[in-house]
Amino acid sequence: MDPIVVFSVLGGLILVLLFVGAPISPLRFIGQLCIKIIIGALLLFFVNAFGTSFDLHIPINLITSSVSGILGIPGLVALIIIKTMVIG
Repeated sequence: MDPIVVFSVLGGLILVLLFVGAPISPLRFIGQLCIKIIIGALLLFFVNAFGTSFDLHIPINLITSSVSGILGIPGLVALIIIKTMVIG
């Protein structure tokens, strides 16, 4: 294909999206997911801050933050049980 045609089609799509608007629901879902992951990281931070007296430390990374953020308190309890019972 000719580059002029490709750029014309892409420009037309951009103009259509500007006038019609992009679908908002996928962006809202991604935003809510990011907020839940951040809340999960904060929960893990507080568990690590108060768990030092009990020799409890759960690393804060994307996976553990996602588990504790999406599942909430049951996910956090599951991470603590996995840390104490399985990993040791």
